[in-house]
Amino acid sequence: MAERSRLSLALAGGDIMLPETGRIAVFGPRAGADLSALPAERTRIFTRFRPDHDHFAALGHDCALAPEGRFGASIVCVPRAKDLARARVAQAAAVTDGPVIVDGAKSDGVESLLKACRARVDVAAVFSKAHGKVFSFRAGPGFADWTAAPRQIEGGFVTLPGVFSADGIDPGSRMLAAHLPATLGRTVVDLGGGWGYLGARALERAEIERLHLVEADHDALDCARRNVPDPRLRLHWEDAMRWHAPAPVDSVIMNPPFHSGRVPDPAMGAAFIRAAAAMLTPGGQLWMVGNRHLPYEPVLAEHFARSEEVAGDTRFKILHAARPSRLRRRDALG
Repeated sequence: MAERSRLSLALAGGDIMLPETGRIAVFGPRAGADLSALPAERTRIFTRFRPDHDHFAALGHDCALAPEGRFGASIVCVPRAKDLARARVAQAAAVTDGPVIVDGAKSDGVESLLKACRARVDVAAVFSKAHGKVFSFRAGPGFADWTAAPRQIEGGFVTLPGVFSADGIDPGSRMLAAHLPATLGRTVVDLGGGWGYLGARALERAEIERLHLVEADHDALDCARRNVPDPRLRLHWEDAMRWHAPAPVDSVIMNPPFHSGRVPDPAMGAAFIRAAAAMLTPGGQLWMVGNRHLPYEPVLAEHFARSEEVAGDTRFKILHAARPSRLRRRDALG
């Protein structure tokens, strides 16, 4: 029998109470989260991260991007980003008539969030287990100033709480943009394009007829829509590791993620490389940036006829690969 989650234990033990009637909203659960203690017929999940959305939808859960109407209770799953955690609390408090229940790990800052909530409302219950806490309070109007608000950064770009590189242009992406060639071809994919910096820089090339920006974080995609007001841009809310281009493309540019939560996971970058190889034309090219220590070269050698480091420093390396393996392309597409 699988180990029960902190939330399930808190509800089963009566430390945290759900109302017997009314809809229940769950904000931001990650794939694999145990929601078995919640009444499925009354529960709706709100997630703006495509892999999590697809995970819960495949299990038969009712999923949506944003809440509508009122809820008898809300559950907030605490993310790592402090501003995003507060924005979720504010969102839950605004649509809930009963308790707001907050569930998070110590490593994700749940204790500081609890302290901040206690400064505003009466926290009714706290349950500690599994290196984290679950706490609840009665919803009310005291969190409006925590509502997510766009932030303008260098270059006039707009970001939102919780998106990658929300405080400024990522230095790795900046380095990659500076080393992109003058010619990328007519059709380009920005894989995991975030809030649009690389896409905007690529579209400085008049030859590009279409740029597909693929991003799993819907908040980042909303920012990209504002940051790249170019009619050649096509936005896709998709998992970059599973997205299929409508037709083979000339170039892929990317700054792939390399963390799963707090744990480094180079396999994510490897999966991005395999996805890129599968969508390129036989003469297509990949341009990417990676942290210096990440072992991307063997994966590039496996999937491309030619690959090399073209620039870098002690933190980052710019990698270029060309001519994807036909066998690998067929396997990936098949």
